[in-house]
Amino acid sequence: PTYRSSEEIIRIMTTNRAEDCGGEDVAIEILLNCLSESIADDARVFDLICLAALVFFMQAGFAMVTAGAVREANVPNAVLKNLLDAAGAAISFFSCGYAFAYGGDSDSEGKTFIGTDNFLLDGVDDYAFVLFQYAFAAASATIVAGAVAERGQMLAYVAYSMFLTGFIYPVIVHCMWSPHGYLSPNASNPFGDVGFVDFAGSGVVHFGGGVAAYVMIIIVGSRRGRHVDDELKRLDEPGTIEGHSPVLQMLGTLILWFGWYGFNCGTALLLDNKVAADVAALAGVNTTLAAGTGAIVSLFARFTVLKYGPKSEERAADQRQMDQLTTGQYYFELKYAMNGALCGLVSITAGCGIVEPWAAFVIGFVSGWIYLGACYLLEKFRLDDAVDAIPVHLFNGVWGVLAAGLFAVPEHLVKVYGRDDHPGLFYSGDPKLLGVQLIGLVLIFVWVAVPMFGFFAFLDWMGWLRTTEEDEKMTFACAKDASTHEIDDEEDEEEGLDDDSSEDE
Repeated sequence: PTYRSSEEIIRIMTTNRAEDCGGEDVAIEILLNCLSESIADDARVFDLICLAALVFFMQAGFAMVTAGAVREANVPNAVLKNLLDAAGAAISFFSCGYAFAYGGDSDSEGKTFIGTDNFLLDGVDDYAFVLFQYAFAAASATIVAGAVAERGQMLAYVAYSMFLTGFIYPVIVHCMWSPHGYLSPNASNPFGDVGFVDFAGSGVVHFGGGVAAYVMIIIVGSRRGRHVDDELKRLDEPGTIEGHSPVLQMLGTLILWFGWYGFNCGTALLLDNKVAADVAALAGVNTTLAAGTGAIVSLFARFTVLKYGPKSEERAADQRQMDQLTTGQYYFELKYAMNGALCGLVSITAGCGIVEPWAAFVIGFVSGWIYLGACYLLEKFRLDDAVDAIPVHLFNGVWGVLAAGLFAVPEHLVKVYGRDDHPGLFYSGDPKLLGVQLIGLVLIFVWVAVPMFGFFAFLDWMGWLRTTEEDEKMTFACAKDASTHEIDDEEDEEEGLDDDSSEDE
């Protein structure tokens, strides 16, 4: 028999028209439809739980990146902040964050500023969806942990994490993703007939978290030894604070890349089952291409700038650097490959399900250069970002949102959002989608920056934001002492080698 939905079959059977029913065939069809729909619903729930766990596993990646980027004495403090992100977000998001983001969507009509129902998850039926959204909220909050590592107080950080995931982030989610959000493409009458297109969160998650990190860095200030000395006086030349473990940073980067498939491919499961698989596969391919391209481009762009750019001769002044310059190995910096991959991942997140693979390559390529430019700006304006969270998440979050406005493909927009009136600029010459993307970025920046500035300024005024002077000086002194011991050990080894050579002679 031809396929009919369960509702249609029930309607036919209740019309008492025997000629339309089909007898036993209809009964079999009803049974098969009910079974298939039940299995599909159960599979979706199970898949969402697994993908939520995959996204949550990114917390381990953020923790490892931060642990490797800070000095060894600060590792316990740094990773504890990552754990508190997850813990604080669990309490705040489940108590009120989800309600502000999606509460009352099934009952309300028209567009609203914020959700008004389902507090403490009261009346919620789809717990798998709640869990999946919680993982996103925790990921957005933990961006700040690495940026302000080695100088923030623990209680202030817990307060920030709960404030962001309980109120600031959910309002953005409601505006951009809820069917009743003012800029949501899922609304019945989306803003500008297109809405703000952000498939998995380049703007909502990463740009928002990057703005919060930027505001906190401005207020909390630089680490001692980076742009200020141990008395917080400005240094003439910025200092260098090396992370103690590149291995941990690499491990964290690979964990994040792995978890990103849950981020991007998992979002496709929220769509209609008939297109979810196709969109998820496309998102996975685009995620991989953008990450790989970003890593390669960032690595070789840094090599090119250092070897052939301004002051390249000064950087190769001593003979040891000149020898390494011959092979080029000295200029291949691991940090740029790792963060370049993360930049590609952030930038493709907004458009992973609506752009072609060739566009994902272009997006990743541009993200690698954006990372270099953003790092230069951080140095120029003396902003101390321990893990380069601002170049990775803020700058490439912007690029990802704009890239979706440039490369969105009409047929993919139909699959994801059910309309293709205003595709990407390069496909139609229509700037409407790109314009809405810009408006969305401005809205996110203002909504995050203004309240977070007041929040952090209040904590700083109360003396609750930055760690105590004694604790920070102790860490600074330990780091300098460890560095001195390393230099002494290297000199002892060189002297030992010289003594051995003399004896041999």
